[in-house]
Amino acid sequence: MKRCDYAFPFRIDGVSGQGARTPSYEAHVEQMIRQVLLTTPGERVNRPLFGAGLRRLLFAPNAEPLNATAQMLVLQALTDALAEHIDVKEVKVHGAGEVDDEGQILIRIDYVIRQTRAPQHTEVLIP
Repeated sequence: MKRCDYAFPFRIDGVSGQGARTPSYEAHVEQMIRQVLLTTPGERVNRPLFGAGLRRLLFAPNAEPLNATAQMLVLQALTDALAEHIDVKEVKVHGAGEVDDEGQILIRIDYVIRQTRAPQHTEVLIP
């Protein structure tokens, strides 16, 4: 049975006039990861603890504590929100100075999708 998950951000499909769907479950999981990492706790009224709150780290000094803090926030947020979907294997953080734009953080997450046991990775740029 093929899954039909709605795309994020939500949009209307121009052909069918219905909510757009993701092309695969893997794409849906990647969208969920981005949604968790780019949301600040408190943004969602009914889920005040949802999100990682990584944007508050953008102006922190670029040092090893920044990377460790970001890794901890990512692991905690993904475990809280997506534990039934993924197993996080590794989180790598590239802070200011390691990315083209000084005011950005690049996060790479290596994970396994529980339903398919497929290893995946995704990179999220925090502007």
